[in-house]
Amino acid sequence: MVCSNWSEARSAPPPRRILIVLLGSIGDVVRALPLLGRLRRAYPNAHIAWAVEPKSKSLLEAHHWLDELIIFDRERAPWSFLSLLGRVRNGRFDLVIDLQRHLKSGLVTWASGAPDRIGFAKENAKEFNYLFSTRHIAPQPRMRLKLLQYQAFGDALELAPAPIEFGLRPAAEELAHARELLASAPAPRLGIILGSSWPSRLYFPDAIAAVARQVAESANGLPGLRPVLLGGAAEVGLAAEVEACANGLPLLNLVGKTSLRELSAVFTQCAAAFGPDSGPMHIAAAVGCPIVSLWGATAPERSAPWGFAEFALKAAIPCHPCYLRRCPIERECMRRIEPEAVAEAVRRALKANLGSVCAPTG
Repeated sequence: MVCSNWSEARSAPPPRRILIVLLGSIGDVVRALPLLGRLRRAYPNAHIAWAVEPKSKSLLEAHHWLDELIIFDRERAPWSFLSLLGRVRNGRFDLVIDLQRHLKSGLVTWASGAPDRIGFAKENAKEFNYLFSTRHIAPQPRMRLKLLQYQAFGDALELAPAPIEFGLRPAAEELAHARELLASAPAPRLGIILGSSWPSRLYFPDAIAAVARQVAESANGLPGLRPVLLGGAAEVGLAAEVEACANGLPLLNLVGKTSLRELSAVFTQCAAAFGPDSGPMHIAAAVGCPIVSLWGATAPERSAPWGFAEFALKAAIPCHPCYLRRCPIERECMRRIEPEAVAEAVRRALKANLGSVCAPTG
């Protein structure tokens, strides 16, 4: 059966095997987790799988709402893509949800052979992606939060409303390891996210160090925060520059020392965090850590971390948002975000969330 319209889909029996196709960025995967939760509540006995790339694997592989991961190893393409198509085909899915909106995800959706394949409308899709779905959600405003765009799939499927929850639960051993890593940085702590997948989004080492110095001091009845540098192996050099600019300020450098799941556990031990548009920014928000986000090339209206949009900072500049991976004017948009404004936002976030589940622990 091919579901050519929504009335036909509504008359079909509940799906038994569901596949989410979202191969891409860590931030996108995090923002799609609330949709996964709605699917699990609506279809508690269904088998739910997710096609994803290795960089997001650790976020999903132990997730209690998910039954199966189908990994696409981009580095071994094109042969790994053919293998992915075969595994998806053999999954015998009856509902496939394409959240990626590109040609690649469209091909995965089509290869599933599922009778019900739902994707973005033509207006929101790229690379003829819409041709591979049997039905589409309503067109989405371009600047609508991406998390809410994903939620529109649940609405279109007529799933019961549910709280926005991410289901990221660090295991006991991950929390223990996080506390071990943080042992030399007494609470309360400030998580400093250094990296992003786009060079145009990065903040500057001298500005990062300036923020760290300002919030390390107690002010207005709020405690000083111990800075903790966070990032992957690609940010090792940037972390060294920040340390050099900090002029002896005590910093704990955890760059390159945590997996994604360990990073989520670290955020639960931080009183607040700040950093540019990135996957870790969304992970911090997902576990409830107050996050101050910095915006230049991209727009908070579309991608602000859930629950903390009020702490999104951007500077007035005509070219914002440009959505360029590399900036031709040396990231002037990020340079215009003053460290004083970031420090003040961190203190506001800390004050608003004192006593919350993300309050510093030992």
